[in-house]
Amino acid sequence: MDEDRQHYRRKIKELQLLFEISRILDGSIDLKEIINPVLRSMAENMGMLRGTITLLNRQTGEIGIEASYGLSIKQQERGKYKIGEGITGKVVEKGEPMIIPNINNDTQFLNKTGARNELQKKDVSFIIVPIKIGNETIGTLSVDRLFAINISLEEDLRLLSIIASMIAQAVKLRRSIQEERQRLMAENIRLQQELEERFRPANIIGNSRAMQEVFDLIAQVSKSEATVLIRGESGTGKELVAHAIHYNSLRAEKPFIKVNCAALPETVIESELFGHEKGAFTGAIQTRKGRFEQADGGTIFLDEIGDLSPTTQVKLLRVLQEREFERVGGNATIHCNVRIVAATNRNLEELMGQGIFREDLYYRLNVFPIHIPPLRDRQSDITLLADYFIEKYSDKNHKLIKRISTSAIELLMSYHWPGNVRELENCIERAVLLATEDVIHGHHLPPSLQSAESTSTNLSSTLPEAMDKLERELLLDALKSSRGNMAKAARHLGISERIMGLRVKKHNIDSQHFRRG
Repeated sequence: MDEDRQHYRRKIKELQLLFEISRILDGSIDLKEIINPVLRSMAENMGMLRGTITLLNRQTGEIGIEASYGLSIKQQERGKYKIGEGITGKVVEKGEPMIIPNINNDTQFLNKTGARNELQKKDVSFIIVPIKIGNETIGTLSVDRLFAINISLEEDLRLLSIIASMIAQAVKLRRSIQEERQRLMAENIRLQQELEERFRPANIIGNSRAMQEVFDLIAQVSKSEATVLIRGESGTGKELVAHAIHYNSLRAEKPFIKVNCAALPETVIESELFGHEKGAFTGAIQTRKGRFEQADGGTIFLDEIGDLSPTTQVKLLRVLQEREFERVGGNATIHCNVRIVAATNRNLEELMGQGIFREDLYYRLNVFPIHIPPLRDRQSDITLLADYFIEKYSDKNHKLIKRISTSAIELLMSYHWPGNVRELENCIERAVLLATEDVIHGHHLPPSLQSAESTSTNLSSTLPEAMDKLERELLLDALKSSRGNMAKAARHLGISERIMGLRVKKHNIDSQHFRRG
């Protein structure tokens, strides 16, 4: 009866210990923070004299004591083993537990730490189990305890094996978290390098004098904290310039946040820029950071700044002046360290004259203006850009385009490119898709670029014939509007009645015909 009672007490104590160790292992991701508390709990519940957890260094092949109970720092530092050396080394090598009832009688026990000199070795039992992840032994868990006849070392071994398994799972989880963190850091570094390579000024295609001036301005302003206003027609590459400024600045490793002011409705743009508190409006189910908070320490790119509403302009002006704002529905003032780069294709001076754009905001934004020239003013860059886009879309569509025909080049050079670089890119992408050989011909380009020669469509009339035709159409329209009244038709066309009569006679038009009905 006493044996049964003692057995149940042991089982309850074991369950309490396992629960306590489980709680400790869940307490932190840092393995070093949890190993010592685990050993301390084992000492309190198992009556062990000493305990150690060793881990195998996969790079050096050395087994060292990671944490201990009952050892001094110097003793712990002495506890280093090679695989196969001593009892610890053999357990790591074979992956099997060992029990040494009396360490005094076992020549394999090396006592490298020197911790057992103070006691008679014949009084100490040593139990060691492997810590394994799958079939891989990553370390050991061992305990010293005073030898006694009434203590079952096999029961201790079973309990230690369970604890070792729990530690192994914790090590596995933390190792996977550490490896994932290292992978993400490496990926982040790779992406940063890729972005720097992709968006540095040298990668903005162009060697024209106009673009060289833009590159010089980017180089001058990048390292500063000045607010930049990028101006130019749609499709000229204002966003590329903003990227180049950021990734060549001192903020290059911080966020680069883009906001298209024209794409966001007036009802949400304030929330997008400055964030909102939970319950600030219908649908605000949780607090949300705005773009300025997301860009803290980095750069925010405000594209199409000329489309901001007057209300938002006022709040943006405060951010530019004070570097602070409040979230929608909030009272707390939020300070931000953000560099602002803005862009627009609109005439801000005209908008100021109409009262649509604030003058004070304009002067706050226009600290360092950069004007991107339209493609028609940088003709020497057209062939460079075309070559770049041909290579890009050839790779993307698994084609091998070797050259552009002379006729196609002439069409590209003679076109006025109202859509700028973006239109050129679209034209080249279309041409690459249509090309059936390794050459882009003129007929692969869109109809808007074609000429009479490239399409074999000769002019249907001479200039005098076309002008006579137009004159006749204008006379007919004027007479129709005036119901055949020659004087009224002449006034409408801005000519005298005499000239009107001569032109009607020349074209053999019967004005009486328009008085009917």
